[in-house]
Amino acid sequence: MYAERVSRLTGAVAWTSTPSGSGPGRVLPDGCMDLLWYDGRLLVAGPDTRAHVTEGAQGPWAGVRLYPGTAPALLGVPADALRDRRVDLTDLWPVTRVRRLAARVHAAPDPVTGLEEAALSRAAETEPPDPLLRRIVAALDAGRPVAATADALGIGARALHRRSLAAFGYGPKTLARVLRLQRALALARQGTPLAETAARTGFADQAHLARDVRDLTGLPPGELLRGGRALSDRP
Repeated sequence: MYAERVSRLTGAVAWTSTPSGSGPGRVLPDGCMDLLWYDGRLLVAGPDTRAHVTEGAQGPWAGVRLYPGTAPALLGVPADALRDRRVDLTDLWPVTRVRRLAARVHAAPDPVTGLEEAALSRAAETEPPDPLLRRIVAALDAGRPVAATADALGIGARALHRRSLAAFGYGPKTLARVLRLQRALALARQGTPLAETAARTGFADQAHLARDVRDLTGLPPGELLRGGRALSDRP
């Protein structure tokens, strides 16, 4: 069972998951990074370029999904260093600091609340992310081409690529592709036919949509929409 709510941390989502069934879980790429709590451990999920398939970790899980581009400032690590990875927080921070944070999560009414409070506390200690990053996400999520986004922001294509690697974990073309996938899945889950979904979300045609879905998620659209178990999708 998966449940989520809007977090008190700007742009973030607080979630819990206790998978049902014994099959593998599938976490779809969404441009985000997560602070995780599982079996008494604090972990970080980096930005995914493909679906992350989970095996055997039945939960319960708790997490705070951070808005694209905001995690590096909180963690002190560029996003591309964590691309397609799940790491213990002790790999990034001193052990004593992580122990204090884990004790704080233990003492909270529930793990997700403890994680959220920890993220809020850390955000208060750090400089806020560059506002330009939200503008990058907004432009790409609206389907604006990468070159047009760079021109509109006045930063140049190379500068946009460098900023995107550090903030999102991959270049703007990959981020645009991931965001387009999420827009398409949201429409399809509402019952929109795949051909219409493809046209409305910027794909050349339904075949293009099907190739991208299979490449990014590991499943064809029909199977994914019927229930290839996704532990976390962008809301």
